[in-house]
Parts: sequence; structure tokens; C-alpha cells
Amino acid sequence: MPIDATLSSASVRMVLHAVTQRGGDAEAMKQAVTIDTTQLCHPDGRVSIATMQRLWPLAMQATADPHLDLHLTEHIHFSSLGVLAYILLHSATLEEAICKLCRYQDITCNGTRTSLRRSGDHAELVVEITSPDIVYTPFVLNSELSVYLHMLRLLCGQPLALEAVLLAYPAPVDAREHNRVFAPAPVQSDAPYSALRLSAAALALPIPTADPHLLALLEPYATAQLARLYQPLSLPDSVRRELLRLLAQAEPSLIAVADALCLSPRTLQLRLRQASHSYQQLFDEVRLELAEHHLRDQLHSIREIAFLLGFTDPSAFVRSFQRWTGQTPGEFWRVG
Repeated sequence: MPIDATLSSASVRMVLHAVTQRGGDAEAMKQAVTIDTTQLCHPDGRVSIATMQRLWPLAMQATADPHLDLHLTEHIHFSSLGVLAYILLHSATLEEAICKLCRYQDITCNGTRTSLRRSGDHAELVVEITSPDIVYTPFVLNSELSVYLHMLRLLCGQPLALEAVLLAYPAPVDAREHNRVFAPAPVQSDAPYSALRLSAAALALPIPTADPHLLALLEPYATAQLARLYQPLSLPDSVRRELLRLLAQAEPSLIAVADALCLSPRTLQLRLRQASHSYQQLFDEVRLELAEHHLRDQLHSIREIAFLLGFTDPSAFVRSFQRWTGQTPGEFWRVG
């Protein structure tokens, strides 16, 4: 297991997007909980669950929506789940999709566990809290269960009716919104575990978008993502991670990265050389990857991107980008 429970940067961006859609200041929230912006923007970035837990109450306050956890599905697209979404879309049946969800769920969040339980004519999609960092249990359970219900209905292309929704926490003072979101299923609080209960027959429902050939292409990618999540990082990857973290504060130095890895600068350079890498090469790679990401998003000016990447002078960023790619940021922007 990883030392720290994390969730994908895409999951955090999903919540921040919902905040923005409801009129909240997502940028102020990111600053308040000191989210690493570069890690948040990275396609394979991870954010600690402890950080996400600090974000939840701020999100509720910023939107004046005490049920934001139940309303996420109103503001997100199914593709927000990344590769996992496409694996589910190309599964043959609802049962196969749920099994794939259980297998690859850690890509999205490894602080909870999702499982499929069968009992007679019933089946349950169970969500359990596994990380001690999760202190706002209702927020996590409400968001996951409501997103899963939305997902199941989209997959089978029909208004799937649940038999019951089980919540392993005390009944809220006002349960009307829970009842509305999960309708027509009855909502049972103080349950021994949290789950969506449906008929076992529903598991056989076909998924209209299923494509076994695409599924065969997608699963190896998801398996590789899981492997990276649970395997120790190589030294070059550890350096990349520290560069991403430090870039959120200032231009990283060799000394700062070496200190973070408990190495002397000389030892770090030697071991990188033995791995056929150099500090400057990795620094340039990280900057280029982030620069291309920001330019494609077109949310920041070239001057702002330069400062996000640790350049004190935008012209230095332009020269570096041209050296890396053979074109200026402006040319890349226009082509993108």
C-alpha cells in the first residue's frame, strides 16, 4: 500500500469545477489548503486525501451549498474519471463495469474501497472508508455513492431504480436532499455499511457503448497506472516529483531537491548520471510538460505560464521553449 492515501488530480479538479460553477472562488480555496498547482494540473498528478479533507468544508462554505457532495454530478462530465470512465463505457454489461470499477478504483482514490456483494436476488455496490485521513465521512460517502449512481444510469442508458441506499452514518437533520438525489430508492441511515442496493438481475443489463477491442487497449494502461501507484519511484521519477512540488513555491534548486531526497547534491548528480539522466535534463522535461499543458488549456497568458514554471523573466521562458521544441510558445498556442 502507498504510505499516503491519495486521489487523482482529476478528482480534485472535479470538485473545484463544481465550486466555480456555483459561484465560489476555487483559486482562493486552493491557496487556503496549499494545493500544489503543478501537481493539480499534471494528468497523472495525485493530491493527498488529507488535503482534500481540508478542501471539503471550504467548498461547502464557498458555494453556500451544504449538499455540494450530493450535487457533484450536476457539474461534471463522466469523462472526469479519466481512463476508468472509458473502461466502464466499453464493458459488456453492468456487472462487468462494476467489477472493473472495483479493480481500478484506486486510480481515482485509494482512500476508499469499492466492492460488489451478491445475496440472493440482490446485489450491492459497497463503499468502505479505508484511510484514517478521512474525517468528513458523510462528504466522501455521499459524493462517491451519488457519482456511482449517476454513472450506472449513464452506462445502461436507462433510469436504473435502486432498491435501497445504505449510509453508514447517523441520519442527517434534514434528509430531503438525500431522498431527492437517490429517489425513488429509500435511504437508510445508521446502516452497518454504505452501499447502493440493486436487483441482481440488473447486473446483466447490456452497455450500449461496449467495445471489447477498445477495452483490450485501455486495460493495460490502467494496469500500468496502478503499478506506478504502488511501486517505489525510481530516482529520476522522485526528482520529477520534487521538482513539481517545489515549482509551486519558487524555482527549484539542485540543493533543495537533494535535501528533499536526503542526498547531497554531489551524490544526487552521480546517481542520476548512473541512471543516464541529469538534473537539468529532468528539470527541462518537467518544465516542458507543464508548459505544453498550460498552453493547451489556454487559461493563462504566456507571462503567467513563465512565472508558474519558475522563470523570473518571460523572455527566458520563450527562449527555453524555443530551444526545447523549435517553436515559440505563441506558435505552439496558435497550433494547439
